[in-house]
Amino acid sequence: MTPDSHDSLFDTLRPGTPGEWALSLSVPADAGHFDELRAGGTAASPALAPHWASFFEHIGNDGFADLNRRAENLQRQIRDNGVTYNVYADASKGLQRPWALDLFPMIVGQQDWAQIESGVLQRTRLLNAVMADLYGERRLLKQSLLPPALVQGHPGYLRSMQGTRPMGDTWLHIVGFDLARGPDGRWWVVGQRTQTPSGLGYLLENRIAISRQFPKAFSGMRVQRLSASYQALMDGIKRMSPAGEHTRIALLTPGPYNETYFEHAYLARYLGLTLVEGNDLTVRDQRLFLKTLHGLEPVHALIKRLDDEWLDPLELRSDSRLGVPGLLQALRAGNLLLLNAPGSAPLESNALLGFLPAISRHLLGEELSLPSLATWWCGEDAALREVLPLLKESVIKSTYPSTEMDAVMGQALSPRALDEWAGRMLRHPDEHTVQSWLPLSQTPTWSNERLLPRSAMLRVFAMADGPQSWRVLPGGLVRLAPRGQLIAAMQRGGSSADCWVMTDDPVDHTSLLISGLGTPAQAPQKRAVTSRAAENLFWLGRYTERAENSVRLAHIALSHLGGEEPASRALLEWLTHTARENSLVLPRVPDATQSARVFARSLIAALSPAQGDPMAAQSFSVGFNLRALKSAAAQVRARLSQEHWSLIERTEARFARDCAALSTDAEYATAEAIVALQHASEQLAAITGSQTDRMVRDDGWRLLSMGRHIERLTTLSRALALALEDGCVHDAAGFEAVVALFDSTITFHAQYQQRRDMVALIELLVLDRDNPRSLTWVVDTLRSRLKRLSQSAAPQDALLVRHLPDPSTWRLADLSNWQCDPDGQRRWSDLAQLLDACEVAARTVSDELSRLHFSHADQSNQSLGA
Repeated sequence: MTPDSHDSLFDTLRPGTPGEWALSLSVPADAGHFDELRAGGTAASPALAPHWASFFEHIGNDGFADLNRRAENLQRQIRDNGVTYNVYADASKGLQRPWALDLFPMIVGQQDWAQIESGVLQRTRLLNAVMADLYGERRLLKQSLLPPALVQGHPGYLRSMQGTRPMGDTWLHIVGFDLARGPDGRWWVVGQRTQTPSGLGYLLENRIAISRQFPKAFSGMRVQRLSASYQALMDGIKRMSPAGEHTRIALLTPGPYNETYFEHAYLARYLGLTLVEGNDLTVRDQRLFLKTLHGLEPVHALIKRLDDEWLDPLELRSDSRLGVPGLLQALRAGNLLLLNAPGSAPLESNALLGFLPAISRHLLGEELSLPSLATWWCGEDAALREVLPLLKESVIKSTYPSTEMDAVMGQALSPRALDEWAGRMLRHPDEHTVQSWLPLSQTPTWSNERLLPRSAMLRVFAMADGPQSWRVLPGGLVRLAPRGQLIAAMQRGGSSADCWVMTDDPVDHTSLLISGLGTPAQAPQKRAVTSRAAENLFWLGRYTERAENSVRLAHIALSHLGGEEPASRALLEWLTHTARENSLVLPRVPDATQSARVFARSLIAALSPAQGDPMAAQSFSVGFNLRALKSAAAQVRARLSQEHWSLIERTEARFARDCAALSTDAEYATAEAIVALQHASEQLAAITGSQTDRMVRDDGWRLLSMGRHIERLTTLSRALALALEDGCVHDAAGFEAVVALFDSTITFHAQYQQRRDMVALIELLVLDRDNPRSLTWVVDTLRSRLKRLSQSAAPQDALLVRHLPDPSTWRLADLSNWQCDPDGQRRWSDLAQLLDACEVAARTVSDELSRLHFSHADQSNQSLGA
């Protein structure tokens, strides 16, 4: 877009009302589709639908000239907020892609919404009753209202749930319904989601983003708000849980590599819940517990975001590493409220829609007020014979999730392909379900300075606000099909839109946010630090420090190896040994004393080998440390600010790009590598700042800090010990290299000018209590963190202090005392022993922290609050 594009769009519009401008810029809906923009839903209508006329009046004439800028702001906001949707099959865009959101909302009038709301509530009551029957008396099967093969043959039917009675007799707490508007303006049910219906987090982000782009229209059009429904869900959980107001609620996620992980983290933060993975939880005595730094704490309610088959490896999929062994037993014992109850997968089958009208009459005594598309399960011979001639005008779908098959549009098939599908259906009839095709209504979207229609599907949600009581969220997640395509699915390159529901009644302004930033308005309970989060924070600290040290060491090595003045043998030996011990070069690379050029080239090649390079599997240099840093951060993504996470991503990605672009010429490659290392050092300094100043100083942060200081103590103690062994501290360049590795060059010269003696070096790098890189400062900080952790988490942490040396006993006179060995070389025995003791102590404390806090295998009797 050119700088003048906003003005050019404004200038091309003829004088008129905003509504007239909208019509002049709009493309009518495709033939046979309901046009959401125009009155009466017909493309030939010369007028806007009333709610769209109101929308454009609110944005005004000036708003049209500003639409491109608002669209740019929207995309920037999505990127800055880190909103992603992971698409596994999209190799061209990587694992994560930014969430796709259109500028215009889909607007639903009050009368339409009243029909949707009553129909969704009715269907939710029906599905809850169906599930209670399937795992109870099974009258629907006995009276042939449902084919047994469709239920008991479904891989998601859980026999282990038979006879279970959930708390409040509520099986389904959150149900998603996919709706579409047909050419006649009626709303139809296309499908339903009951296991883990996604969208509740994304639609919140959509609402916040779009309402900021059109604040005047949002406030002036009486758009129903969403927060009250989420609050009702939380209140309903507490009413159904025996723990009442003291109910601990957690949200179970498969982890950061799940396609909707952003939503899981967003919802947990919005609702003030603990975000957990399966290995954060354990079952003891038929009760569910959260593994925390404080021990085992009870969990009373669990909102699951993984499909049922992965929940419990003891009773369901034995290969599941996502679930919790014994979870179903805790549920059957009545000690856990699980949202939703396991075993609802058969309700999601496309085939069920065809049986629901009769089931509704039987269980509720009511006709369904919100119709579903005509659906035939081909497992019934009569249905199969009836639908085969209709395939051209229908959609072929899978009956069971285990069948890998996307929906197939009959109208897109050739006669030969139709015959082939008919043959498959005859051979495996029960695996196929056929649904009549519905031309989706088309809603306006903003693209290329035009209002273009795109086919839309609306997912709405019913949420339990008490035992067997539900309310419908007044809004939803709109999925838009790519222009010219018929299926609206995010996996197929679709995008999303906000949904504004109009009302003539007073707007409920209940809010769970402060300033719309995703912070709970009511102070939640103090967030527990799970053992998994604690371990990942600990390693986030270690890998951040390790990355900094490896970047600094690589920079020092390349500067000396490629410098104009030849390095001394002692310095080359020290660079060889420290580089090897920090994995900057492969073990078989010749020493720098043998060939400084070969050593430098090997160090550069190992910095960040590209994927597929044979060296990539062997290299544990800077690139590996940055990737490990990012991996640890991804596991605790919900605890990091968006700026912190983005900085980590950019640092790792840029360093990989810089290394991939290094010259093949050795001389140029050294200079380019040094520049890449300088950039990485600057960004790592920013990451350190985020960890130091932008994280709450809870027990998780203390472990992160201890991880950093343990790594620093290990690395610097060993590096100084090697410097003493190799004797590099006795020449000027070697002395400066050691001080530089401690990141203390400026401080050293400010205090000691041109002195290069051991007394000055020991004072600053070992004993200085004001230098955060000195060993005294590092050990004192570790001791302080351990004492503070023992007060809030585990008293045993206080005992770990005894593993650390006490800097108050260190004396300069002792440490600077030297002796001559038989070769006439000076040896600082006391200093060398101290450095060895620091290194051993750091490793011991690391192991003990892991034993105490990252595993609860030996704490069977440490169940707090049970």
